[in-house]
Amino acid sequence: MMETILREFAADHNNYFADKIAKFHLDFETIHPFCDGNGRMGRVIINFQLMRSGFPCIIIRDKEKRIYYASFSEYRDSKNAKMMEKIVTLALMESLHKRITYLRGEMITSLADFAKTQKKSINTLLNAARRQTIPAFREKGVWKIGDYSP
Repeated sequence: MMETILREFAADHNNYFADKIAKFHLDFETIHPFCDGNGRMGRVIINFQLMRSGFPCIIIRDKEKRIYYASFSEYRDSKNAKMMEKIVTLALMESLHKRITYLRGEMITSLADFAKTQKKSINTLLNAARRQTIPAFREKGVWKIGDYSP
C-alpha cells in the first residue's frame, strides 16, 4: 500500500504541490502503517515533502486538531481532500508570512497592538489572520504581524 501511494505522489504532475502533499498525508494516515506514532510521523513527512520542494515547515496546532481530524473522516467517507488541502495551504501561508517578515527585518507587533494603531477591530483582524488574508503569524500562541499597510 505504501508503495502505491508513493508511486501516485511521484507520478502526479497535474495537481498543486500542497494538494498532493495533503492527499498523500490522508492516504498515509488511512493506511496507518505503524502501531504508534502515525500522526506524528505523517506530519514529519508533510514537512519533509515541503522542505524538499523548497518550502518551510508547517505546524498543525493543537487548537486546529479538531478540523484536522475531521478532514480524515471527510476523506474516508467521500474521498474529498479539500479540507486537508486547506489546512496545509493555510499553515504554509502562515509559515511563509513569518519567515518573510523576519527576513525583511520588519518591526513585529502583536495583532492586538496593530488593531489599536490601525483603528481596526481585533476580531476582524483575527479572522483575516486565520484565513491568511493578511500576513499574520503566530508565535507562542500570539498572533503577530510585521510592518503591514493594506
